[in-house]
Amino acid sequence: METVIRINDAINGFAWGTFGLVLLLGTGLICTVITRFFQITHIRHWWKKTFGIMKGEGLVINDAGALSQFRAFCTALCATIGTGNIAGVSTAICVGGPGAVLWMWVAAFFGMMVKYSENVLGIYFRRRNSEGAWSGGPMYYLEDGLGSLKNCKGLGRVLGILFCIFTVLASFGIGNMGQINKITINFESTFFAGADHDLFLGAPKVDWLIGLILMITAAIIILGGFRRLAAVSEKLIPIMSIAYIVGCLIMILLHITKLPMVFSSIFRFALGPDAIKGGAAGTAVQIAFNTIKNGCKRGVFSNEAGLGSSVMAHSNSSVREPVRQGMWGIAEVFLDTIVICTMTAIVVLSSGAIDLETGLMKEGVNDATLVAKAFGSTLGMFGEWFIVLAITLFAFTTVMGWSYYGAKVTEYLLGVTCSRIYRLIFIGLIIFGAIMESSLAWDISDTFNGLMMIPNLIGIIAQAPLIIRLTQNYLDRRIKGKEIEPLLSYDPDIQKDAARAVRAGNA
Repeated sequence: METVIRINDAINGFAWGTFGLVLLLGTGLICTVITRFFQITHIRHWWKKTFGIMKGEGLVINDAGALSQFRAFCTALCATIGTGNIAGVSTAICVGGPGAVLWMWVAAFFGMMVKYSENVLGIYFRRRNSEGAWSGGPMYYLEDGLGSLKNCKGLGRVLGILFCIFTVLASFGIGNMGQINKITINFESTFFAGADHDLFLGAPKVDWLIGLILMITAAIIILGGFRRLAAVSEKLIPIMSIAYIVGCLIMILLHITKLPMVFSSIFRFALGPDAIKGGAAGTAVQIAFNTIKNGCKRGVFSNEAGLGSSVMAHSNSSVREPVRQGMWGIAEVFLDTIVICTMTAIVVLSSGAIDLETGLMKEGVNDATLVAKAFGSTLGMFGEWFIVLAITLFAFTTVMGWSYYGAKVTEYLLGVTCSRIYRLIFIGLIIFGAIMESSLAWDISDTFNGLMMIPNLIGIIAQAPLIIRLTQNYLDRRIKGKEIEPLLSYDPDIQKDAARAVRAGNA
């Protein structure tokens, strides 16, 4: 185990060191500039085409092998909204200080256009699989997009395969054991605190029981295919998101007098706590970097912008316009990080667990259960139960979403039959998430997040000219009203069918 930890630390240091952060924020900056700050300059348009059609056009399915725009959006959110929105935010603050919140916002601002670009490329390079359903994702725009550039055919294929391998491994960490582990920890601390735990094979029996229940429930949904997963997501995501937002609003209103201090601490500690400013320059720089790293890392852990994972869900949308699905990517990051993560951060910082003068944790604070304790200290036992339920639902839906991502990359590598075998392995590993060590689960998740991010971001940067053309083509037609041929797919046959649907108003 010590060897595993050392190897993981070394790889994590590369993926989330200077190289990884520059690549992540740099790609976001590039995507923002080449689209002329689309997330701001066209905010009314993308808002209207996403949140504005959730109960109308977004529910329409005009493709037998696809999902409605809203259901594809919920399926993507299924994996995006998870423990990163609750436990991940508290961890970022506990490790990086209040200033980490600002860097989560920065990562989210640029992440909006990274996810936009991912979805645009995902729709443009998707194709039908042997079962008639859409298959899309970074592995396809790496192989067919990056691979189409001069002298890059082999590179595109290799990066596509590496992305798939990293995604399978990440699905066992971020998408499975890490999430299940958080459910177990919060259940234990809330309902079994102080109880004597009988052990079975070195782990408490209650952990085994929780893992078994979650594994059986997951099997019922996952083995029902992506349509059952999408149907469950469409019902759960809106309910649990609204319930959590309302809960946070109640907490914020009860501590509203602390809001000025909360926001002051976020900006004041963004480049390192005041307490170390008088220390050595090297120490100050190190702490500042730690703040930035943890803010960006947890931001990506939460909204997945840059990982390329949610593209596989968005690619199932019935929409034909790449840019239309790209705008759902902007909405996804906005809801996940700007809304939900920010509310969690305010609750944590106003709870009294973090010293807003020094930016440091108070003695006895546990980042794994911090949010639950914050709710509990104000709302009593009901508050703790509410957070345990929220974490359970958020984490469980993330497990559902990542089971789909892992199956899709397995399908790309080995075919549809092997993707079914993958689902069985994924389900079996759920119980191990309930009994494994918490810190190692999160560390491994961080590492594979970073590894799958690297080939995906390389593919996006290399195809920046295509993203520009697709965006401009859409704006010329939809905003400026020009009569030009739509640019919708790399495949001539799909382009022809999609263009016909767009002209008929069915896209």
